[in-house]
Amino acid sequence: MISPLAYVDPAAQLGQNVEVGPFAYIEAGVTIGDHCVIKPHASILKGTTLGHHNTVYSNAVVGATPQDFHYVEGQPTRVVIGNHNHIRENVVIAGSIYPDKATTIGNENFIMDRVHICHDVHVHDKCVVGIGSCIAGESELHDYSIQSNGVVVQQHVRVGRFSLIQSGCRVQKDVPPYVILGGNPASYHGVNTVVLKHFNVSDRVLRHIANTYRIIYTGNFSLEDAVIKIPEQIPMSDEIDKILDFIKGAKNGIVRNLKEN
Repeated sequence: MISPLAYVDPAAQLGQNVEVGPFAYIEAGVTIGDHCVIKPHASILKGTTLGHHNTVYSNAVVGATPQDFHYVEGQPTRVVIGNHNHIRENVVIAGSIYPDKATTIGNENFIMDRVHICHDVHVHDKCVVGIGSCIAGESELHDYSIQSNGVVVQQHVRVGRFSLIQSGCRVQKDVPPYVILGGNPASYHGVNTVVLKHFNVSDRVLRHIANTYRIIYTGNFSLEDAVIKIPEQIPMSDEIDKILDFIKGAKNGIVRNLKEN
């Protein structure tokens, strides 16, 4: 299952039924789990751990040296990737700048062509990162979030679960759960209803989510006051709890711009 034209360092650890294509490059200090596929010309660099059933496509580089001035040249870096991920062509995933931390990718993510995931990013589960997007250092993408093509998520930004960032957006502050952002500057365009319905969120809860964001974006309240008003006016549910918890944890604030009619 390993092409004779590939380079696999003898110190790399490969699981069962791993396929490695021609001219792929796998360094020492790499661990690759069972049933992974490493396509031709892909590079898996030292400090990288892959779980099982991942596919890394041609010309992708996993475990690249961080492009950050805080990184000390020669210091060990780490990338930890879960299971069932698709890492498409020309993707670059950088390692961590801290030896005791890691850039982490969870399970069942789809990372498209020419995406750059910078150092110490944490991608949770079942996210989509669109063609040509850049996720800057120490950012965090929560479960089921969708970054469309050409999205730029700046450093330390958190992107909430089930959110959708439309093509070409540049995001500088946290993106709350369940919302759609579009335009530049990135603005609130409503609730990600289509995807939430696909996951069987009821119409009742969808109305509560919409009313929650109506308080935040059109209620003429400060964000702090909005967080107080929401439990007073909106029936609580797991989804509303997650919105409030996310906002309370937003150290740099959330995107507050509202789409212009």
